Amino acid sequence: MITRRALGALPLLAAPLAAPAIAQPAWPNGPVRIVAPFPPGGSVDTVSRLLQPHLSAELGVPVVVENRGGASGSLGTAQVARAAPDGQTFVLVFDTHATNPTLIPNMGFDTRRDLAPVLLIGTAPNMLLVHRSRPWQNMAELIAAARARPDAISYGTIGNGSLAHLGMVLLQRAANIQLTHVPYRGGGPLATSAMAGETDLAAATGTIFVEHLRQGVLRPLAVLGPRRRQGLPDVPTMAEAGLPGVEAEAFWGILAPAGTPPAVRARMEAAARRATEVPEVRERLVNIMGIELRNEGGAAFGAFLDRQIEIWGRVIRENDIRPD
Repeated sequence: MITRRALGALPLLAAPLAAPAIAQPAWPNGPVRIVAPFPPGGSVDTVSRLLQPHLSAELGVPVVVENRGGASGSLGTAQVARAAPDGQTFVLVFDTHATNPTLIPNMGFDTRRDLAPVLLIGTAPNMLLVHRSRPWQNMAELIAAARARPDAISYGTIGNGSLAHLGMVLLQRAANIQLTHVPYRGGGPLATSAMAGETDLAAATGTIFVEHLRQGVLRPLAVLGPRRRQGLPDVPTMAEAGLPGVEAEAFWGILAPAGTPPAVRARMEAAARRATEVPEVRERLVNIMGIELRNEGGAAFGAFLDRQIEIWGRVIRENDIRPD
């Protein structure tokens, strides 16, 4: 017989049965790795290391930046595309992420299928800079010199198929000039070359040339963007220099292996967003490196990437640009 006292105890006995049978695993459960798929010294490396300590503080675990350069960023990105989707590995990509699918058809991974967008950190226009030892003071003087001596003037970029390179292809077409391209393997090597004046010109975002500009080693001629760059109000856009449509804006963003749980991606997105808003980080990114913060989450970043892949893939095909 079940007594009244026993009946009163039934809810207490049944209560544990209502709890979830399987506890959800905690994340992160160990060090988080961010792959920077370029050599040290470039903008990807710089942005990764600016965010690193603040991500570690937000997530409560060590965050390690690992440089894996090669093939315009595709080698390090491939490593992340093949990593376990457990939230312990991410990649911070640059604009070549949008050009590599067309430029390098056999990368070993599918950009859209194998990676999940987490956060578009920001964008910045590329710039055309001239070494102080060269005589050209503006775009008109450079164009006149290039027309007088086709292929005699050289320019360096972070690599073949980078947006700086493609922007320079658009520039040469618009100005009816021919320049000689010298591709380097990342921003660090390009910055070293630019400082030494190994090429006449350098085309890049300016994020790696802060000291070069401050010291007057490099002189900016024009911005490959829709508006003038913050901090350099006297430098015209290409459109203002008489070359409308010559634009190439770089970007930086975080991706995870496809299949990484949405809750994990959302937490990483929030942590990275907060890291960019730390005053000293924001000061460096915005006011010194000239990056316009976007902080757009996964869906918006995915749509942004789709547009970039389409736009720059067409430029690559139309101009028959090949890998290094």
